[in-house]
Amino acid sequence: KLADRLHNMRTLHFVHDEERRKRISRETMEIYAPLAERIGMDAVKTELQTFAFAQLEPEAYATIQARLNFLRGQGADLIEDVKRELRRVCEEAGVPVISVTGREKSPFSIWEKMQRRNVAFEQLSDIMAFRITVPSREGCYMALGALHSAYPVIGGRFKDYISTPKSNGYQSLHTGVTLREPRNQKIEIQIRTEEMGDVAENGVAAHWFYKSNDTKPDRQDLQRFRWVQDLLEILENSAAPDEFLENTKLELYDDQVFCFTPKGQLIQLPRGATPVDFAYSVHSQVGDTCVGAKINGRLMPLRYQLQNGDQVEIMTSRGGTPSPAWERFVVTGKARARIRRFIHQEQRQHSRDAGRAELTKAFRQAGVDGSERALEPALKALKFGSLDDLYIAVGNGNTGPRDVVHAAYPELRQTPRAPRMVLPPARSARTGARMETEMPVTGLVPGMAYSFGGCCHPVPGDEIVGIVTTGKGVTIHARDCQTLHGFAATPERFIDVDWNYGAVVKSTGGKAPVHTARINVIAGNDPSALANLTNAIAKQEGVVASLKIVNRQQDFMEALVDVDVRDIAHLAKVIAGLRGASGVKDVERAKA
Repeated sequence: KLADRLHNMRTLHFVHDEERRKRISRETMEIYAPLAERIGMDAVKTELQTFAFAQLEPEAYATIQARLNFLRGQGADLIEDVKRELRRVCEEAGVPVISVTGREKSPFSIWEKMQRRNVAFEQLSDIMAFRITVPSREGCYMALGALHSAYPVIGGRFKDYISTPKSNGYQSLHTGVTLREPRNQKIEIQIRTEEMGDVAENGVAAHWFYKSNDTKPDRQDLQRFRWVQDLLEILENSAAPDEFLENTKLELYDDQVFCFTPKGQLIQLPRGATPVDFAYSVHSQVGDTCVGAKINGRLMPLRYQLQNGDQVEIMTSRGGTPSPAWERFVVTGKARARIRRFIHQEQRQHSRDAGRAELTKAFRQAGVDGSERALEPALKALKFGSLDDLYIAVGNGNTGPRDVVHAAYPELRQTPRAPRMVLPPARSARTGARMETEMPVTGLVPGMAYSFGGCCHPVPGDEIVGIVTTGKGVTIHARDCQTLHGFAATPERFIDVDWNYGAVVKSTGGKAPVHTARINVIAGNDPSALANLTNAIAKQEGVVASLKIVNRQQDFMEALVDVDVRDIAHLAKVIAGLRGASGVKDVERAKA
């Protein structure tokens, strides 16, 4: 894959689409170059970064390349002189030297340093690096001592990657010194053996070549390259490709810290890692059941950032489970993927339970059987693969409980806003006298079809108006409905209507008809939020006709709820009840 990407970058100039070139370059810089570094293929990493940098920052690349070309012409003799001088210093101290090489740093490396130090190119004093190759590990330290005796050492530049190798197997001594007068030039020096150099340039393949006489890799080798297995675990636990990409970036970019288990096992983690990251690095089960941690014998919070050399003891409990709060402070992709997996499973369980409860209530209110067998027609009609999928969809608000009832029992389906007909007065079968048939609204003539607007959902108590539509009869709207603006040019289509609510209630013996109102609810994105909403509505004697999630973010969700109510006073009680429900942030009536 790396070889294929390197070939793509070498031929990227043939791609004419600038946006595509930049997208490929960003992907290369974020994933493939760090991956090459982790595998230890330093030469491939540098080439990938150079090509990507040229596309992403063309002006900066051109400027730095021009300066390097100028210095290369001016300083070729300087590099050769320094190479000879470094060899002489080592050999005079009795250190045999295989080779000394020198080069200027890559354009991307220089640009990174300029950004990190916030300096101009001219202010950089260490754009040259030298590499000394010696026959043995001991010779590396002898050469280091000779150089530190011969030159002033630059503070903070010494790194010993021989005694503590990088996770990709890289081994070398790094130091920085200032050359003697008159040069006074700061340079970086790497000291390594030939085997170390091959591993640094060609990666883990070179490492295993040197180990080829062994029947199997030793424990240290397996630990060093354990990060490959970690990437596989991230892939298994990530729900989507973009989540895997995000978690993999975390693994590839962070510097390492080295901590120990109570038994002395070395655990490598990204800088900023916490005891939770440590626990998941030991074993996924240890992470899942972690309840506390002791750092160097002292009880510390789980968000504590581990330091090099810390001894970490993880405390576990059989009943322990990952906390959603952990996701805010863990830094390893493996830990984050496991925590998200647990949260996802827990949310599914909550949604499953809430959906099952809502369906039980809906079938009970409809007076029909809601057993698993009775739900089979609904599964087929609504295209769900299993009952669990159906329960979860209802619990998430993606499917309304009434829709499930109607799918299971189509004969119960109603068309609530289908046109109704104003009937002429009926006559008594016994006396032949006319009987007054009370209608929900007044102002309509017998034989006229009517319906209530699905845009504003008027209920008794709202001021209303009728709009005549050819072939459809009259549509009843609330007077403040925004849809009415579209009819301003045709005032002849407006007719005066009013509610006949009291007379209807009286004629039905006190039984009030219901009308559907729509409510907009914003609540916390919590697994129990939908159950809280439906319970609050039921407490106010409202009936949920449908519920749809229209927006879901990490911290909140927005739902449109259709509720059957008697009148505007009843609707006000339902809204007040929702405002007092746990997790609800805002409630308002939804109107077009």
